[in-house]
Amino acid sequence: MSGYINIFNATENNLKNISLRVPKGKITVFTGISGSGKSSLCLDTIAAESRRELNETFPSFVQQYLPKYGRPHVERIENLPVTILIDQKKPANNARSTVATYTDIFALLRLLFSRVGKPFVGYSDSFSFNHPSGSCPRCNGLGTVTDLDIHKLVDFNKCLNDEDVIHFPTFTTGAWRWKRYAYSGLFDLNKKIKDYSKEELDLFLYSPQIRLKNPPSNWPKSAKFEGLYPRMYRSIITTKEGRRQQKVLDTMVCSAECPECHGTRLNERVRSCRIDGLNLADVVAMPISDALSFVKSLNDPLAKDIQSELLKRLQALCDIGLGYLSLSRGTGTLSGGEAQRIKIAKYINSALTDMAYVLDEPSVGLHPQDISRLKQSMLHLRDHGNTVLIVEHHREIIAMADHVVDLGPAAGSNGGRIMFEGDYDGLLKSDTITGRMLHHHTELKSSVRTPSEWFHVEHATLHNLKDISVDIPVGVFTVIAGVAGSGKSSLMKHFIDNVDRRIIFIGQKDIGINLRSTPATYLDISDPIRRLFAKANKVSAQLFSFNSKGGCPACGGKGVIVSDMAFMESIETVCEACHGRRYNDEALQYRYRGMNIADVMGLTVEEASEFFSDQPFMPQLRALSKVGLGYLHLDQSMSTLSGGELQRVKLADNLYKKGEVYVIDEPTDGLHLDDIRRLMTLFNEMTDAGNTLILIEHSLDVMKQADYLIELGPGGGEDGGRLLFAGIPKDILHCKNSVTRPYF
Repeated sequence: MSGYINIFNATENNLKNISLRVPKGKITVFTGISGSGKSSLCLDTIAAESRRELNETFPSFVQQYLPKYGRPHVERIENLPVTILIDQKKPANNARSTVATYTDIFALLRLLFSRVGKPFVGYSDSFSFNHPSGSCPRCNGLGTVTDLDIHKLVDFNKCLNDEDVIHFPTFTTGAWRWKRYAYSGLFDLNKKIKDYSKEELDLFLYSPQIRLKNPPSNWPKSAKFEGLYPRMYRSIITTKEGRRQQKVLDTMVCSAECPECHGTRLNERVRSCRIDGLNLADVVAMPISDALSFVKSLNDPLAKDIQSELLKRLQALCDIGLGYLSLSRGTGTLSGGEAQRIKIAKYINSALTDMAYVLDEPSVGLHPQDISRLKQSMLHLRDHGNTVLIVEHHREIIAMADHVVDLGPAAGSNGGRIMFEGDYDGLLKSDTITGRMLHHHTELKSSVRTPSEWFHVEHATLHNLKDISVDIPVGVFTVIAGVAGSGKSSLMKHFIDNVDRRIIFIGQKDIGINLRSTPATYLDISDPIRRLFAKANKVSAQLFSFNSKGGCPACGGKGVIVSDMAFMESIETVCEACHGRRYNDEALQYRYRGMNIADVMGLTVEEASEFFSDQPFMPQLRALSKVGLGYLHLDQSMSTLSGGELQRVKLADNLYKKGEVYVIDEPTDGLHLDDIRRLMTLFNEMTDAGNTLILIEHSLDVMKQADYLIELGPGGGEDGGRLLFAGIPKDILHCKNSVTRPYF
């Protein structure tokens, strides 16, 4: 593979008519501060155009089921290869999806046990927990059972005529589901539930669906009577309605490991089939590294062809640093970085060549030791004859590039220009922000803060923790370090669950985001802005809400049309009526300081700070700028933000507090070296204000600037969970057990 991908006049998002040549068959890293346009160029232009054109080669019948990629704002792209996007988006959170099923390793293991396992219990399908012949009958192959506490659902001291006798929204007195019991004619409506006879109680709670004989006249003709237990499980707990009412359900249901299969998902017959004393459940419960050893040990001739395929897949996962994961791990519990590395491992053994692989910050969540493994995987992809395009901030990943494209100079509307193109040595000699920051190496902190007191963590055994006892200082800045899977998050979860103090946890999980949530709505800036428009134009403030009277009638104020694809991901297309602006024509005719509501809500945080400099909600805007999110638009859908950006929005919402304890999960993920420097200034300000900061972190720049450092390891999974070091950062240089020390 040779030549170049030629891009002409790209203007996607904030790109300023960019034209460039990207070498094929090489590793090109796109750098620049957060919001400078890296993703707009690499993902939203190059990858999106390739995927769009590839989709157009399929018949129209097939195209309707494929994700829709709009035409990027670019004049043209020449010599564009087929592109595979390896992002950090997790697989759908499906209770039946595990690491083994997602990587197709489970299918191979099922085939292995059907051929080699003793005694013979059936063919491959018989070993699937998604098949009736293999699944546990108690939990139906889920591994967990959901128990409903009936006394939290029903007030047994009340009768059906009383208010709030059944504590669930659609079962409240007078609601249609309540009528299925009150109008059945089976119960005395003025008799307390606790006074029901055994027959009445069994009917009320456990009856399967039955047709009533001679029901009262107000009973619907086609309706069937069903007891509360089966009805809750059938129509609430396992449905979308249950997910909508999750907070209510959480107060009355609890999930636990299935007592019959002990969480293995498989029935007893399948578990009786063994190879060298191990059944299928035993193998998938192992860390991947142990499963690899098990497969290597096989010497049955019938296993030979399956063995070679399994070894390739398991070895690829180990090589990329995921050997600590168990094959039975649910995909919904993976971090974005883990999900991305699983995708990389899937392609390592692909026979495809002349492809372009686009990776979005693959170093996220990785310890310096893990980075070297990641580098080898990316070199393997390149050396197999592919083009590798990487959006990245990590020093070592940038250093391995054959070609670098640095964007800037700043974020948002002040970015979108190419500041440098060339090799790594050229970047170091350039005067760009990235070039200057690569020269800067953080020194170990010489003077650390003195703790005011200590939290005592004793005998922590959560997940892979090996009976850890450690003291965590109060009033200072602490970093929890260790390789991926070493137990950092487990230690912090144990700490949060057991410490007698309010903890503000700022992770990277979704913060209740949806298409209608924006930075402005999340930080309560929208209502004051609407009131300013209402007062200036003497109309209702509701007219300036896209969730109310001001919403576009075509898209309902979402700005996009969402097409539900049933079993596939939903497809979003920009609303053609409002062109994504969300508002109707009436709302847009009114002005405040010369701008309409869509113009104002389309301002970036920094632009809004100037526009609203005299308003009382300036602290919220200032907080977003402080955490490095000044480039976000006020009306930007939160669903478009990365995990790191969502985390910083949450951080902005919690600034300016004093005397609090913060636990923050990898806040530098996705941040340029210059952004990390700014964030460190903020963290030091928060600590000086009397707060306690505890960061789970991989960045050496952050570790070196901590007041206290705690390291877990030495490996991931069962090889981790041990305390390697606890003390001030400079003392780690004398700790022989430390995995992090060589990188300091």
